[in-house]
Order: sequence, then structure tokens, then C-alpha cells
Amino acid sequence: MRQAQAVPNFSPAPSAAQARVARVGEWLRDHQAAIRRTQWIVVFIYAALLIVPALAPLPTRAAHIWTHVTLFAQFAFWGIWWPFVLVSMVLVGRSWCGLFCPEGALAEVASRYGRAHATPRWMKWAGWPFVAFACTTIYGQMVSVYQYPKPVVIVLGGSTVAAVAVGLMYGRDKRVWCRFLCPVNGVFRLLSKLAPLRFRTDREAWQAFDPKTGKHGEMVNCAALVPIKIMEGASTCHMCGRCAGYKEAVALELRSPNQEIVEGWGPPPSAWETALITFGLIGLAAGAFQWASSPWFIAMRQWLASWMIEHDATALLQPLLPWWILTNYPDQNDMMSPLDGGLMIFYVLATAAVVGGLVNVALALGVRALGKFEAERFYHVAQSLIPIAGCGVFLGLSALTVTMLKAEGLRFAFVGPARAILLVGAALWCVWLAWRISGRYATDLARRVGAVACVAAAAAIGVAQWVLLFWVW
Repeated sequence: MRQAQAVPNFSPAPSAAQARVARVGEWLRDHQAAIRRTQWIVVFIYAALLIVPALAPLPTRAAHIWTHVTLFAQFAFWGIWWPFVLVSMVLVGRSWCGLFCPEGALAEVASRYGRAHATPRWMKWAGWPFVAFACTTIYGQMVSVYQYPKPVVIVLGGSTVAAVAVGLMYGRDKRVWCRFLCPVNGVFRLLSKLAPLRFRTDREAWQAFDPKTGKHGEMVNCAALVPIKIMEGASTCHMCGRCAGYKEAVALELRSPNQEIVEGWGPPPSAWETALITFGLIGLAAGAFQWASSPWFIAMRQWLASWMIEHDATALLQPLLPWWILTNYPDQNDMMSPLDGGLMIFYVLATAAVVGGLVNVALALGVRALGKFEAERFYHVAQSLIPIAGCGVFLGLSALTVTMLKAEGLRFAFVGPARAILLVGAALWCVWLAWRISGRYATDLARRVGAVACVAAAAAIGVAQWVLLFWVW
């Protein structure tokens, strides 16, 4: 196996652009009080968007986003907030986490006054990001979290309560929940690898720092639990700016959006991270967004319902379960029977298994084309699919934005072409990353082309899920 090159401990003299970017990091360091105030403003807005709609009556058909608080909150959370938080990960790293996230801010405050226990081993299990993402996604579909306010209180509010509870138990001034258990932590870690910004530690400057003569040598609280001395990539850094200039060795800097993935900076790719990309973001997320429009789902439901009626076994056709288990809003004529819920879960999991399985097979063939199959190489090559994985989730969430605006009578002719451009662009980005990664393991042109062709096939499988949803069904 050809080993990944070590990340250099030094960088050349900064350009004017790098110097300006570094000053932005220092500005964040020097304005932490303003950042705290901003976080509390976001906390209050977040609480209002959670609580007020849950207390208000459900909107009628004549209600509009600007006339009913529930529709306004829906649009704010699912039409603007979450889609563009994902975009921000690709543009500016995890700045949302460090500068604005209400859940992270509350978890850190709770940790300041909590019991400060050591983080238990079970909480550090590497599979939590995948499991939390999968469970949250499926449960959100069961209770129609995008359509009704009370499920939002359970999903988002429940996550916030859990974050505060973990903060009260573990760490001191830390965000233990964010590092290990947050349902979107894994997604944010993946997408931030594509960001053109990062905080980086110059290890030579760190070693050469003289505390007697140097500035900014006082201890820094990294709430995100990042080892600042060896900080390289952006996947775990919350971009809060507290460590900027620390020991005259840490600075915010520009970089190539491909660099972290190609060179393997930060924590090495793992089996669970690969599963989140292939089975989670490409497979399970697509199934969650497409099941209601899928003719396969409708055909399965009709066949099973007919069979049950013929055999006088209609109990599962009745919407008997409460709204917090399965969608049940008779006044809105929106109810899910146990049959609907069971089939939905089956469809989403089957899509994850089939699509994710095909993607993994294509990746494995690509790795084999480079030479002997090795797990570490497989995990590295799988990272090339992050662009299409993130693009798909963004398109799924932004489809809610488009649907809400269409309900208000707005039409956007550019939506279809824009989706196509994003999918094609993301797929080409995957191919380029695969080409760069393959060059680290093989020099033979035929081997590299074979590997890239397999990754292109894997990316095409991901693209196909959204083509079905937006243009076929």
C-alpha cells in the first residue's frame, strides 16, 4: 500500500489573502463576548420557533407562511435553516456549530455548571453518528416532522434536552454531546471536509514558542474537544476562533476544498464513516425523501391492503397509534396506519440496503482496480463520494422549500435546471476526487482509470435516486 503523505508542519510565508483570512480568525478570538450574545439570540429564536407553533392551532388551507406561525416556523426550520446550514458546512466549515448553534451553546453552558464526569467509553463508540442519523431520519418520517409542529418539539427539542442533560453530567465547559452524540455530527464532519477554510496548527511554531516573550500563550478552552497541538483538518473543529493565534502557531487559513479528503487530514476515514456516506446519506436519506412518491411503495401498499381485506385482517389498516408514534391528524385528513408505517420503514431500510450495497460494490471494485484490496484504502476512496452524498441531502431538504413556496403561488422555472447542474457538478467533483486519491495508491494509468470509472458508477447510483424523485416519478 502506498502510504499517504505526511502533512507538513510548516507553511510558506503567508500571502496577502492568507493574512487577511488569518485576521478574520483573530477577530473571532477577540469578539467572543459578541459571539456569546449572538448565540443567546439564536437560542431565543430557536425556542420560539419550537414552542409557539406547538401551542397554536394547526393551519387551515387558507393560511399562508406570513399569516400563520406554524407555517412560518415550518418554512424557517425546513425551508431555510437546515438546507443552508448544510451549505454553510461546505463553504465555511462548521462555523454554524461554533458561532450559532443553540444546542451546542446550551450544552456548553450546562457543562460549565454540571458534574464534570469523564466521558464514558460507550459514548465514544464510533457508530453513534450513523445510528443517530438513521434513527432520527426514520422517526421523523414516521411522525411527519416536516409537516407538524409537535413532532418538531420531540425531534429537535428532545435533542436539545438530551444535549443539556449530557452537558450537566460530562465534561467541564465542553460540548461532549456535539462531539459524540449529536444526530447531525457525522454529516457535518463529512461536509466540512470540503470547506476551503480551516484552523491549522504550525507544529514548528508551537514547539518554538517561548511563553516568556510570546503573545497569546494562555490556555484555550476547546469546547469541541479538538487536540489543538495536532489540529489539521476541519471535520471536528467548530471554527469558533478561540484558539486563533494560540502560541503564535494557530491560524485560520485558505486551502483547496479537495485537500483534506485527498491527503487524509484529521481523523482517518473509518468503516462507520463510510457506512454513513454509502448506506446513510446516499441510500437511507434518498429513501426517506422518495417513499411517498414512489410507485413501488404505492404498489406494495395496495397489494398488501387488498390481501388483508380479502382475508379479513384489517386491524393494521386502521390508524390506531398516537401522533407521536405514527402520523395521526384526523382533522387534517392525514393519518398513517400501522401498515403504512411498517411499509415506510421497510422501504427506507430496503433502499438504504440496496443502494448502499451497490455503491459499496462499485467502490470495492474500484479499490481492487488499484491493486490489493485493503480496508483503509477502501475507506479513503469512499470519501470521494462526499459531494454527491451532501448534494442529495441538500436537494431533498430544499425540495421542501420549493413545495412550501409553490403552495404560496410562487413558481421557479430555474429549479429543475439548477437541480440538474448541482447533481452533475457533484458527480464530477466525486470523479475528480477519485482521480486525485487514486494517484496516491497507483501510478499506472489503466489502474487509475479503472478505479475512477467504478467511483463514477457509484456516484451515478446516487444521482439516479434523485433523478427518479424529481424527473421520473
